[in-house]
Amino acid sequence: MQMGKDVTINDVINKKKQKSKKVDVKLIMKAYDLAENKHKEQKRRSGEPYIVHPLWVAYTLSELGLDESTICAALLHDIVEDTDVTHEYLVKEFGEEIANLVAGVTKLSTMQFETLEEQQVEDYRRMFLAMGKDIRVILIKLADRLHNMRTLKYLKRDRQIANAKETMELYAPLANRLGLYSIKWELEDLSFKYLYPEEYHELVEGINKKRDERLKFIEKIMDKIRIELKKQKIEAEVTGRAKHLYSIYRKMQRDNKTLDQIYDLFALRILVNSVKDCYAALGVVHELYNPMPRRFKDYIAVPKPNMYQSIHTTLLGEKGTPFEVQIRTWDMHNIAEFGIAAHWAYKEANYFGKGKQVVKVEEDKLSWLRETLEWQKEMKDPQEFLETLKTELFEDEVYVFTPKGEIKTLPRGATSIDFAYSIHAEIGHHMTGCKINSKMMPILTPLKNGDIVEIITSDNSEGPSRDWLKFVKSTSAKNKIQAWFKKAHKAENIEKGKELIEKELKRISMSYSDLFKTDYINPMLDRYKYKNLDEMYASVGFGAMSPVKIIARMLIEYRKEHREENIEKTIEQLSSNKRQKVKPSSGVIVKNIDNCLVKLSKCCNPLPGDEIVGYITKGRGVSVHRKDCVNVKELISEENRMIDVEWYNENKTSYNVDIEIYSNDRQGLLADILKEIGTTKAKLMAVNTKTTKEKIAIMEITLEVENLKELNKVMKLLRTVNSVYEVKRRK
Repeated sequence: MQMGKDVTINDVINKKKQKSKKVDVKLIMKAYDLAENKHKEQKRRSGEPYIVHPLWVAYTLSELGLDESTICAALLHDIVEDTDVTHEYLVKEFGEEIANLVAGVTKLSTMQFETLEEQQVEDYRRMFLAMGKDIRVILIKLADRLHNMRTLKYLKRDRQIANAKETMELYAPLANRLGLYSIKWELEDLSFKYLYPEEYHELVEGINKKRDERLKFIEKIMDKIRIELKKQKIEAEVTGRAKHLYSIYRKMQRDNKTLDQIYDLFALRILVNSVKDCYAALGVVHELYNPMPRRFKDYIAVPKPNMYQSIHTTLLGEKGTPFEVQIRTWDMHNIAEFGIAAHWAYKEANYFGKGKQVVKVEEDKLSWLRETLEWQKEMKDPQEFLETLKTELFEDEVYVFTPKGEIKTLPRGATSIDFAYSIHAEIGHHMTGCKINSKMMPILTPLKNGDIVEIITSDNSEGPSRDWLKFVKSTSAKNKIQAWFKKAHKAENIEKGKELIEKELKRISMSYSDLFKTDYINPMLDRYKYKNLDEMYASVGFGAMSPVKIIARMLIEYRKEHREENIEKTIEQLSSNKRQKVKPSSGVIVKNIDNCLVKLSKCCNPLPGDEIVGYITKGRGVSVHRKDCVNVKELISEENRMIDVEWYNENKTSYNVDIEIYSNDRQGLLADILKEIGTTKAKLMAVNTKTTKEKIAIMEITLEVENLKELNKVMKLLRTVNSVYEVKRRK
């Protein structure tokens, strides 16, 4: 049921009856009556009664074929957060199962966090932990988000953008991971509508103009295929569907094409009764139309991790116009539309009786979620957790094989190192080489779909290289490598962590004894979930946590007892120090303040062309950082220390910048790199090179350049050097 009319509790129950023989109407009505009573004084932003929202969430879950407990939890999902009903009351009235489902989707509004981002991340953590116990939690959350997105027009523009961005980055990929394509596509199209409104409306108008012409084209093809399938006695349903707007837009962006150049706006779907018929139907369409090279995918033989199975082939129609055909069985189609919900709903024939089971993360189909739960326990940094979560959810994968034919699913761009760790941590730790398709290859070679990979190990291996962390793509491999180094060098990491903390304290003119007091230490340890100081030091020494973040968290407690008057004095002094405007040696001026001490920060080495911000230090003027500098994210909370700065355009100044080059080692490599630098205006200041045991050359080069444009030109040239596969600016 699309949006247009409000659903009622009868609609929810009737939809549930279509999916199940037995329905506990009494239980559903009990949940509805409580929700309707408790939400009766509340209105949504649209002006509608609040109960409309939980009814839509419950209806969506009824469409997916979910059970009474989930539907009851959907009706009650906002009741603890928005009314006086408690978790204990729900346990008493509805039992622990329903109460726990409601708790799983309830936000952490009662807890105190320093930033909104921290609260958001902890909400995600809690949601994933609840998913680990019962996957239905995320199904309720997705249905909740779907209705909120359908009614997004009633929110202010800033909230529309924030919600659409979160949906595109988190909830749509999550729906995709669970195989809920019916929800995924709608979430993406709705997010697209609010994030890029002009492009959205242009696309809708462009598609509508040629809709009739393309429908005639696809109808002609469908008729031809139906006739041939009937001749071959293959029972099938052939349908055509318009591709979803966001997928068309993404293709236009990826291939740099206009709408007129995108021909496969419609896809054909052939639904048959058996796997045998799938391949027979494939033979029919390949007999009728020429297939396009490299545009065939067999997800029946190699299913996606979210259980999706189908054959995809792109064919050339009349006048060479391409169109896509998807072939699958009816059961596969059900899973393609409803994903894990379909798997869950008919897991047990007696699901609604005493033999009831819940799909848990131990299921092979949910192995990605199990891994997510494992790494999220280790991740202390909220920002890192959020970024890794988004990365893990986006399905962009390669399918490779062990020599025995076992399939391994890895992130796109993964190497044999990722493959080795996907088999076992010890295989990765003792890896010395690899064969790809029976040929010895460098271990950093990116893997492609269908590769057969064999790992070569040695008991004499010294263990993983720290450089591997720069190249591995899977979070699982990264965590196993980090765990090895943490265990092998714990004492060394503790000492290094202490040094880094003390160095940072010295930089901000604070003493260790002033800040490291029990009242300041304990909140920091609690916040980042460290058992003791040694664990924190080891984390900092290893590089898993920034010393800036540790100190910033402790300063929150410190400032509760110490008023900082120095900051105001520094600003006052800078403001009163107005002299004749001169060209600054740094190439940066502080807005509205003349002649003040300005230093370019060494942590990010900003260049003209970079977006920059200023930070007022204690007694050392203003330090200038790039806006994307990791340290700025910590400093930005101290608003009274941030100040506007800008580049002085008339001043020609040179700046030192560090870059890193990663390459397969070979003879003459350094000479070729220096030759390319010599063709530019950049001046070479320093070179430091090393070669790892895997024959990877890592070069750290310091250049003197005038601006960002000049640096980008140098980096572009260096990427063209034979054997070089990555050139990046050091942060």
